[in-house]
Amino acid sequence: QVQLVESGGGLVQAGGSLRLSCAASGRTISGKAMGWFRQAPGREREIVAAISWSGDTIYYADSVKGRFTISRDNAKNTVFLQMNSLKPEDTAVYYCAAREFRTVVTSNAQYRYWGQGTQVTVSS
Repeated sequence: QVQLVESGGGLVQAGGSLRLSCAASGRTISGKAMGWFRQAPGREREIVAAISWSGDTIYYADSVKGRFTISRDNAKNTVFLQMNSLKPEDTAVYYCAAREFRTVVTSNAQYRYWGQGTQVTVSS
């Protein structure tokens, strides 16, 4: 089992930045692809970014390309999401997820472990 705990969310003005962290425990994430998802009220959960086990393959949703950066530190069992130039439409609960395989996928059904989420609110 892998337990994931997100942190770093909060309230920020449009144009600002936040850095989300996802700390894993229980088992190492070094052999697992990781993803960040978000869910706004009344909307389905959507992928934001994903990173392969080694970090050599990264995926970004079109809506965040050029503004968000996903990274990982396997030695610290942690994944990060740096969010810059935030917009009000980025407001959502952000979730960290891990899958049992090394490769990046975009479907949330392919991720087995989930954190509890952290709220990100961007004011205009």
